[in-house]
Amino acid sequence: MAGRDGAGIEELALYRNSAVRRRHIGQREREALDFYLFIAPWALGFLAFVALPLLSSLFLSLTDYDIVFSPRYVGLANDGELFQDPLFYVALFNTNYLVFYVVPLTMMLAFATALLLNQGARAIGIYRTAFFLPSMVPMVASGMLWLYLLQPQWGLVNGWLISLGLPCPGWLASEVWSKPALVLLMLWNSGTTMIVYLAGLQDIPHDLREAATIDGANTWERLRYITVPLMTPTIFFSLVMNIISTFQVFSVVFVLTDGMGGPVNSTLVYLLYLYRNAFVFFRMGYASAMAWILFLIILVLTLVQFRSAPLWVYYEIER
Repeated sequence: MAGRDGAGIEELALYRNSAVRRRHIGQREREALDFYLFIAPWALGFLAFVALPLLSSLFLSLTDYDIVFSPRYVGLANDGELFQDPLFYVALFNTNYLVFYVVPLTMMLAFATALLLNQGARAIGIYRTAFFLPSMVPMVASGMLWLYLLQPQWGLVNGWLISLGLPCPGWLASEVWSKPALVLLMLWNSGTTMIVYLAGLQDIPHDLREAATIDGANTWERLRYITVPLMTPTIFFSLVMNIISTFQVFSVVFVLTDGMGGPVNSTLVYLLYLYRNAFVFFRMGYASAMAWILFLIILVLTLVQFRSAPLWVYYEIER
């Protein structure tokens, strides 16, 4: 009798354990289902608007495709033709020119502005808003504004230069001054980088600065030995993002030059030339090959930056 009771208790315990396991499995399945339902909109959007166009572009880069006729496989012929295209090198040079000047000037201007706006002055919020507002203006609107400001005959900038007795450049109408005009315009939108630097500056502990002041460090020494080293992760982030965004400059140049990249192709940047091949000449395969070459250029530069980061980027590790 006692044996039968013991066997019944064991069967009841096994039944309860199996019921608990089934309940846990059912709960995990419901959580997994909820997870997949939550990420489904993003996953579908990624597949439809990122993955599929990416794969399509890779396929088209290996074909001769003009929208009218079906794609014809040509292998790497588009790349071979691209490296023999003089305008490809012109566009690449113009883009590299902007990267070489815009990125360091933007970072220095934004860092200096962030240092000024990190002070505890009265109404500092108004000044921060004023410096950040230009970056909120769409690039098309900024381009139209600067098109009038830099107009050679009656533009406001040349009007100021005349009042100061200085020579007036041709700006966007001049082959020599067109790229400096683009650099000046792109510096106008340094507010986003300034906000990133301002956030990094406010994250630096005040105790370190106070301790350095007590030890006799002046303003320059505090900047050099405390502020800049602790800001290197933020500087590294802005460097990577600014290089990528400058390589992809398009809208402002399109507005300023009516999509032509003039005068004499002096503002023909890479994406503008890609756009002209794709949507003016309808050489979709050729434009896709250009897009993948730009991707490889940005990828290599980004990898080089990440490999060099341990040499100069300081990450504070809490122990």
